[in-house]
Amino acid sequence: MGLTARGTGLLVAATALLGAGLRFAYPELAVLGAAGTVAVGQAVLAAARTPRLVVSRTADPDRVAVGEPARMALTVRNAGRLRVGSLLAEDRCAGRPVPVPVLRLRPGRDTGLSYDVPTRRRGVLPVGPLRVTRRDPLGLYAATRAYGPTAVVRVHPRVHPLTAVPTGAGRSLDGRTDGVPHGSITFDSLREYVVGDELRRVHWRTSARVGELMVRENVDTSLPRIVVLLDNRAAAHPDRSAGVAASFEAACEAAASLVVAAFRQDLPVVLLLVCPADDATADPPLDRLAAVTLTDPPGRRPDDATTGDRDGAALDATLTRLRADRPGDTLVFLTGPGGRDDVGRVGALRGAYPSVLVGVLGAAGPTPTAAGPVVLDAVDGAAFAAAWDATGRW
Repeated sequence: MGLTARGTGLLVAATALLGAGLRFAYPELAVLGAAGTVAVGQAVLAAARTPRLVVSRTADPDRVAVGEPARMALTVRNAGRLRVGSLLAEDRCAGRPVPVPVLRLRPGRDTGLSYDVPTRRRGVLPVGPLRVTRRDPLGLYAATRAYGPTAVVRVHPRVHPLTAVPTGAGRSLDGRTDGVPHGSITFDSLREYVVGDELRRVHWRTSARVGELMVRENVDTSLPRIVVLLDNRAAAHPDRSAGVAASFEAACEAAASLVVAAFRQDLPVVLLLVCPADDATADPPLDRLAAVTLTDPPGRRPDDATTGDRDGAALDATLTRLRADRPGDTLVFLTGPGGRDDVGRVGALRGAYPSVLVGVLGAAGPTPTAAGPVVLDAVDGAAFAAAWDATGRW
């Protein structure tokens, strides 16, 4: 909001003419200076009047995969009693301006447009608000104001179909682990009877001892529970092109493919990050994958000699939590070329997780491993999906 270059020039010239006319007693110059000053004042009053505009927008759809089409529909309505004119409007979509035609909008009328949202890259794209600039007819003053709500379009990673799913892992009381293709029901605990419970689930021996009806609670202990651990440390994906790490994008595609395959098979799945974002832990997995970015360990500096130690400490802290919490029985660790040295650390979790698999995305060659977890080297997400299906059950 302020004077344009033309308005500033006119105000300076008018002030000079008015001063010169009064100083040297030239009424003609004083009249010209006063006229210029009045023109600037009227421009300010004309442009500063705020039009009453109602803006609505709709994203169709608001969640897409990379490369899928998405459009933003925008409607601008004049809710005032006077016609508004000399308006210039633009919308903001993923940081780029989109012109919106709002010239000479009559009372009660609306105008709108729809445009394609760029979905070539994964991410969370902010859209809006609409910025309306009002100018006076002479172009001396411009006032800009934001209208309407903002919207968010989430571009999820590309999903590659997976046909193979992990087998179940049934744990016995003596510590054995048995692989079964599907879940099995086993006793877990007892609870008090409530109306509606099946009588065949009543544990009569315990009920007689405590004097109340007790019902058996069963759980499916062998149903595969998949934990997908995505390595979002910057050091794990060192190669960048135009600020984008191709190996990290491939790892996100692999994670999305695993999550979607598990959902389609009605299998419980958990998505975790090596460097988690506290404000996004409750978001759906695909939304988290749209928003996740590469992260440096806390306190890291480019010239820090302990950078490698900090990266390793971040992974060790996550692995420690996984060993303690054990949210699943199948662990899939997805990393980049910079995370090859951490395969042994992840493999140490085989005591807590019957099945451990490591995917190295963006790999130029095979990852050297000793007697450790299964390692899949893949150049991109599609190659990982093919390698996953070829591996089958592990």
